[in-house]
Amino acid sequence: MSARVLVVEHQGNAGIGLLSDGLAAGGAELVVVGPDAGRPLPKSLAGFDALIVLGGSMGPEDDAEAPWLPDARALLAEGVANGTPTLGICLGAQLLAVATGGVVATLPGGPEIGLCTASFAEATPRTAGDPVLGPLAGTEPPVVQWHYLEIAELPPGAELLASSDACRHQAFRLGEAAWGVQFHPEATTPTAEAWVFEDADGLERLGRAAEPIVTAVRDAEPELRRHWGALAERFATLAVAGAAARGHSAA
Repeated sequence: MSARVLVVEHQGNAGIGLLSDGLAAGGAELVVVGPDAGRPLPKSLAGFDALIVLGGSMGPEDDAEAPWLPDARALLAEGVANGTPTLGICLGAQLLAVATGGVVATLPGGPEIGLCTASFAEATPRTAGDPVLGPLAGTEPPVVQWHYLEIAELPPGAELLASSDACRHQAFRLGEAAWGVQFHPEATTPTAEAWVFEDADGLERLGRAAEPIVTAVRDAEPELRRHWGALAERFATLAVAGAAARGHSAA
């Protein structure tokens, strides 16, 4: 069995990255849509077994700048309502929050940029049993961050799974099969290189040099691949199990 996973990509330099190998190993067949992918977002999740919404430089309600965002929010809300395995990454997590009653605002202490950590240390029994993020319970793995906004209020019923000193809502679960992560588990060294170029003006305003940011990600990449490749495989396995239960297959 395999699973058809819809991937919403907002811009070409924020693709699926290092998650691709883990998703493939878990049995996922990716269908990438979005402006740079040259394929419009579908109006529903019909025919798909899972949904991943990636990051981007826009805000979750910048519909004038990114007119596909209402469709992305609708797909995320559908995923939560139907119990379809759903993962929102950075902007995707913010879109998930907004689509289900949460609030996104400017990060009060300034942006999180570059290599950081996310703390899953305050684990509850439910966290430890989570099929996607549970293996991280009690740990503080490295993560790549690049966000000026935060999820200031989680959607009703959401459960917090990870935090950082700068941003409390680093990972959350909503319902049985939807997750949002504020960090970038997909990011690689080339991703960091692309983002320091794109955000050069912002880094200059912050007094941050590009080279140390890229170097830190490069040095951590083996560990990043270990943690987040495994997460991708677990997510794909969950999608495949759901497809099997419904009698679907991408094969």
